[in-house]
Amino acid sequence: MFTELKREAYEANLEIPRQGLAIYTFGNVSAFDAARGVFAIKPSGVPYDRLTPDAMIVVDVDGRTVEGRGRPSSDTATHAVLYRAFGDIGGICHSHSMYAVAWAQACREIPILGTTHADHLTAPVPVTRPMSDEAIERNYEIETGRQIVERMRGLDHHEVEMIVVACHGPFTWGGTAHKAVYNSRVLEEIAHMAYLTETINPAAPPLKDTLIRKHYLRKHGVDAYYGQS
Repeated sequence: MFTELKREAYEANLEIPRQGLAIYTFGNVSAFDAARGVFAIKPSGVPYDRLTPDAMIVVDVDGRTVEGRGRPSSDTATHAVLYRAFGDIGGICHSHSMYAVAWAQACREIPILGTTHADHLTAPVPVTRPMSDEAIERNYEIETGRQIVERMRGLDHHEVEMIVVACHGPFTWGGTAHKAVYNSRVLEEIAHMAYLTETINPAAPPLKDTLIRKHYLRKHGVDAYYGQS
């Protein structure tokens, strides 16, 4: 019934270890079918080399299992909150990549310091506020999703497809599950470059607006000219 959706989720999940975004069973990717209001996600605690398309678990946007055996990822409720809030996205990736996690643990947004960052978004990578004790005790995974949605207010989730959750780690999304993983790999590269830049020069200034606009719009604007038409 959900063969293609599960295959998309399976293939995207395999990119997490291939791209060095997590070790062991850390991380997860989901693929969303907005028309049917369901998403396929990795089962909890299963090593990537033991995954199969049939092992993917399909749940609805309220987190109820629709198809599959076993327990879905422990982050399923977070994915569900984001799909309810950003209904036109097609995939979500949560990784534990080293440099993005470091910025999250430092509770810092990732400043826009260079053109690699500007190729993908025109602002710092946002960071959520730290979660309150009350929220942690209520429903940690749901509250993580709510933190992200709260921080994204006033931002366009089509233009800002990545965030770091304070004290936790990165979440990214996109039009497909594969684009969500792509954004996670880009985020890790941006996070690494920003760390190295501030290590070399703690007073490094933000990238100037003219360069931000030039690099973003040449890829994403109506007059974009990067790549092949």
